[in-house]
Amino acid sequence: MADRKAVENAAVSGQHPKTIEDFDPPRRPKKNIFAMACAILASMTSILLGYDIGVMSGAAIYIKDDLKVSDTQIEILVGILNLYSLLGSAAAGRTSDWIGRRYTIVLAGAIFFAGALLMGFATNYSFLMFGRFVAGVGVGYALMIAPVYTAEVSPASSRGFLTSFPEVFINAGILLGYVSNYAFSKLPTHLGWRLMLGVGALPSVLLAVGVLAMPESPRWLVMQGQLGEAKKVLDKTSDSLEEATLRLADIKEAAGIPEHCTDDIVQVSKRSHGEGVWKELLVHPTPAVRHILISAIGIHFFQQASGIDAVVLYSPRIFEKAGITSNDQKLLATVAVGFVKTIFILTATFLLDRIGRRPLLLSSVAGMILSLGTLGISLTIIDQSDEKLMWAVVLSIAMVMCYVAFFSIGMGPITWVYSSEIFPLKLRAQGSSMGVAVNRVTSGVISMSFISLYKAITIGGSFFLFATVAIVAWVFFYTMLPETRGRTLEDMEVLFGKYHKWRAANALLKKKEQLELVNGTNATTTTDGHIQLGTKEQAN
Repeated sequence: MADRKAVENAAVSGQHPKTIEDFDPPRRPKKNIFAMACAILASMTSILLGYDIGVMSGAAIYIKDDLKVSDTQIEILVGILNLYSLLGSAAAGRTSDWIGRRYTIVLAGAIFFAGALLMGFATNYSFLMFGRFVAGVGVGYALMIAPVYTAEVSPASSRGFLTSFPEVFINAGILLGYVSNYAFSKLPTHLGWRLMLGVGALPSVLLAVGVLAMPESPRWLVMQGQLGEAKKVLDKTSDSLEEATLRLADIKEAAGIPEHCTDDIVQVSKRSHGEGVWKELLVHPTPAVRHILISAIGIHFFQQASGIDAVVLYSPRIFEKAGITSNDQKLLATVAVGFVKTIFILTATFLLDRIGRRPLLLSSVAGMILSLGTLGISLTIIDQSDEKLMWAVVLSIAMVMCYVAFFSIGMGPITWVYSSEIFPLKLRAQGSSMGVAVNRVTSGVISMSFISLYKAITIGGSFFLFATVAIVAWVFFYTMLPETRGRTLEDMEVLFGKYHKWRAANALLKKKEQLELVNGTNATTTTDGHIQLGTKEQAN
């Protein structure tokens, strides 16, 4: 591995007598502004899904009144976008390998733009459903490509911070949707909900313009044999030139390009263009790939099965069940939910690379279990009482806020960060699209059945069910998911493949790092000989 050896030899030749300063803990690198700007622009695609989720929670009230549709039709209308998005997610993996990550983002924005306009001009339920179909395909593209692109341009030291941006923008979109509901609620019924949905076309236009300033993903460029362009992007998005060199070496190795090859343009095998990926992912996976796939699918499933979209999409109905009858008050309470989600997701972005994925995820899910259980109790008491119990109403509203806060500080962003960073390069696009597909199917089932569910087992019983799912999720995460903070993307397979015994591999990595710290080495070497990027304090 020529690139690695060059860096290692340079480090050896540059040794000097140790001083007290050499034993100080390494400084955290400053945030790379260019990488941050790229992550923000790419993640803005997620605002499309967030806006649609948020705006439909309030628009459904007026659509039901204007188009005279049933609760079952509202359930289908609200949740069907998640199933339609499967088409976009399924196509996005191959599309992004074919035309690149950047132009896939443009395509996502263009499709959603068309869908938003169709929904805004819908004259009946069927027309509205067609608009939901088009918008859903665009959302599927956006959900898959944003975290993949962001993970691929991010340096290891701030990957968690930057890869959490898609979830930040989903929450920003939800908040904008809630605000849009309240802003247009004073208009005539037939006009208000159409403006709520049609305004969603504006972010996609801004997105398409902003993408023109973004570079292509360095990993995609290497897959196409464009090493010269990839090196330029890595130089801009890495914390140092040494890190850029090591990242390029890792990507070349993963793409099957010889380490000694330094030409600007090289020939790559067809395998790097996506052929054979599904076979390696599903038919004949290695133990590490199988563990990665189970982890990615599991975290996406439990994120939605714990009921977040039921709360976000149907919060006006939940507040109505809690005793709030005025539409204005229900929408205002819903806006408060959006503010809480946004504040806590912003807090989470700064904690991911400081605290780590596991501690945040486990504490987040524990808080969700407590909130869901308490919410189920308070709603059951309200449901069984013949008079209005103000303390139970206040407790219900407080528990909804607590639930979305705990979700947003851990489960929300970590799902996208974790699933986008653990797949090997050649499997990343398709693997991530599988995770998104599971996410959207689960969300679709929950959102298309929540009204029927709470009518069958009561509103309180629904949240007891979600609390039970969250308990199972906590056990799964504690057992199966290793810590990935500070690990390079190309070295991730070291921690996977042991399933519940992953701690042994982690302990070996930490022991090796401690030995090298004593020897004064600046780079960390993993068990398979790969150099670890990022600061030593990040490894857990």
